[in-house]
Amino acid sequence: MIIDQKVAEVDVGIDVESCYRRYGPMVFRRCQYLLGDERQAEDAMQDVFANLLARQERFDARGLASLLYRMATLTSLNYLRRQRRHPEDRREQLLLSIAAAEELESSTISRRLLEALFGAERTSTRVMAALHFVDGWSLEEVAREARMSVSGVRKRLRQLKSRLVELEGRP
Repeated sequence: MIIDQKVAEVDVGIDVESCYRRYGPMVFRRCQYLLGDERQAEDAMQDVFANLLARQERFDARGLASLLYRMATLTSLNYLRRQRRHPEDRREQLLLSIAAAEELESSTISRRLLEALFGAERTSTRVMAALHFVDGWSLEEVAREARMSVSGVRKRLRQLKSRLVELEGRP
């Protein structure tokens, strides 16, 4: 009887409600950090847990924090990509960015540099760069998360750095 109960628990998948209570704040912080907007971060967090709910039987509870962190990162990057392609109101966005920018020229140059740097890169490379350079993960941790070898991650990040140097040299 006990064995049947354990099998039934495994078949059910993840308890999304308790997962939301436990990991919701972590997912929200990650989304807010990447998106820089509380409202969008809330929406992204809801999307992460909606995706988890829709596919809960495919996952088990082991490594759940890492899975949710990765889902939050990818969801946030998708929000940024969608926002770049289809801004809600270009004039309003422009006015807000001008009003919020302390150094308009510096922020514009930085934004253009990042767009040029990451525009042609794969999503996985963007995630690796964010995890390593922004979040401070070691190459080994990034490799484990990306399911790649350390040398593969190092090569991608090296190529990204050389591309940045190349872009900085342009007038």
